[in-house]
Amino acid sequence: MGKDEVFKGEIEKASDFKFGASVANVFDDMVNRSVPYYGEMQRMMAEIAADHAVEGSDVYDLGCSTGTTMIGMDTMVKPGIRFVGIDESREMLDKCKTKLIEVGFNRPYELRTADLNQGVVIDNASVVVLCLTLQFVRPMNRSRVIRDIYKGLRPGGILILIEKILAEESRFNRDFIEYYYNYKRRNHYSELEISQKREALENVLVPYKLSENITMLRNEGFSHCEVFSEVVQFRRTDCCKIIPGIDSSFTYQ
Repeated sequence: MGKDEVFKGEIEKASDFKFGASVANVFDDMVNRSVPYYGEMQRMMAEIAADHAVEGSDVYDLGCSTGTTMIGMDTMVKPGIRFVGIDESREMLDKCKTKLIEVGFNRPYELRTADLNQGVVIDNASVVVLCLTLQFVRPMNRSRVIRDIYKGLRPGGILILIEKILAEESRFNRDFIEYYYNYKRRNHYSELEISQKREALENVLVPYKLSENITMLRNEGFSHCEVFSEVVQFRRTDCCKIIPGIDSSFTYQ
């Protein structure tokens, strides 16, 4: 695993953050040093997916990056279920394929290159995962992504959503941001790295409030929404398990 030094050197003019080769090569180190409880998030997603994945169906990971979530789910999800990983970055998918081969991933799977801003094709899904992905989709396109997911879920299927969120009261955001940067400092990111990455992400990562996410999900058909974990120190983090009500006879599995 390469060490994240993408923003270590001074950059004269920061460009928008991109998931290209330089990020793909160090992505695992980047998220482990930048996302508190990242390993625990992966464990919880795998457990939830295992409870709801149905034999003969597909499990989708949208924004699958280097495949960490797929590998984690594979250890808990029963056989007879295919995995589909989708990412806009070809470099990320190349890294994902390499990791799957290295760990001896034997389950049937498919990797697709797709830009979620253009919508997404989902079919026969019992579980769909959006782990720190929707926040990178342009706000005007998010409802369409959620709508596509809802339409592609089997009855009783679920969407697992993990997002950074804004505080419901904006005056708290400044404190939460500072707590998060303290976390990054403890993980040996310099002030230059923190500031340059913040600038690069400014117009790329656009978080919503929890209430805004839930409203969007309900508007697109998801009738049951529940938070399964929330970490305040991670700047503005929310992890949601979203269960669609397909019809009035829907029951929680």
